[in-house]
Amino acid sequence: MHRFLTNNREELIERCKAKVAQRPRRAATSEQLANGIPLFLQQLTSTLEAEAAGDLAEGERISGTTGGDAHALSEIGLSAAAHGKELMRLGYSVDQVVHDYGDLCQAITDLAVERDAPFSIDQFRTLNRCLDNAIADAMTAFSALREASTTQRFEAEEIERMGVLVHELRNFLHVAVLGFTAIESGVVPVGGSTGALVKRSMVNMSDLLELALRDVRAKAVEPAPTHVFSLAGFIADARHVAALGADARGCTLEVPDVDASLGITGNRDHLLAALTNLLMNGFKFTHAGTSVMLHAYADGEHVAIDVKDHCGGLLKGFAESMFKPFKQGGFDRSGLGLGLSIARRTVQAHGGSLTVRDVPGEGCVFTMRLPRHKL
Repeated sequence: MHRFLTNNREELIERCKAKVAQRPRRAATSEQLANGIPLFLQQLTSTLEAEAAGDLAEGERISGTTGGDAHALSEIGLSAAAHGKELMRLGYSVDQVVHDYGDLCQAITDLAVERDAPFSIDQFRTLNRCLDNAIADAMTAFSALREASTTQRFEAEEIERMGVLVHELRNFLHVAVLGFTAIESGVVPVGGSTGALVKRSMVNMSDLLELALRDVRAKAVEPAPTHVFSLAGFIADARHVAALGADARGCTLEVPDVDASLGITGNRDHLLAALTNLLMNGFKFTHAGTSVMLHAYADGEHVAIDVKDHCGGLLKGFAESMFKPFKQGGFDRSGLGLGLSIARRTVQAHGGSLTVRDVPGEGCVFTMRLPRHKL
């Protein structure tokens, strides 16, 4: 058999490649060929040569014993493991691992029949042992890498979920602290609008924690209630929340009047949190002594809400990536880099969009667009 394999090596490889090409979404790549069928064919030939010469120990060193050895992989086991990992990285399923080696077995059998090449029972046993060990080691490596990849992805998702929770709690707490500081100074009464703002922030923190607990218990959060509400009233609330942040950062907040007939639909608290994220981001990066503008207006079938700052303009290429989780582009790294990501996700969940426009040398404009409803 070893002479048959040597003399027909290229023919067998071509037949295997042809079989691979017939399967959906598959083609033999250079990465696969490096540790795949050609190398296995060479090792199989070397095993048969060693056993034909009576050197059984050398044959087992190359191809392993019957049943394999997980603690000391043979040459075939090592290269098959590399092949299995490569298939995983290329995005193929576990059945492809078995098919690749099954193709060679079928190609050898078919060609032997065509060429009327007789093989002994011992040679077929060696072939089966080599295939068995190669498939087992390739599948083990494939499965281990897939499990590690799945675990890594799950951990990344859990980190992002935790980050979102911490970020939102931090925002609500920040507003509550600013409001309490104003009340403590004696400038505003406890029973006024600032006191109501502090109370609402604490209620929002409680609701957020309740949602997180529900998610832990059931891995599913009930859909948030939605209703139609006034855009003008919504902007007024955002203005009141943001005014405290503007004072703390030493800048001013400009808010033009809003058409009282405009309305939007959604979860008011969630959208207010998204807009607050944009405003706090503006206060964080706008230059001291400048202003942040909050402007809401009709835009065709949508309402648009602009938050314009004076940060000096965006870093080159940052507009494309700034909405990704944990992405930060300025010198102030006091946050988690989740505010813009959370805001965009919230707006998109309401059928809208959140974009940014760079104004070089001046600042940038974030725009929330939401479906328009008449009151």
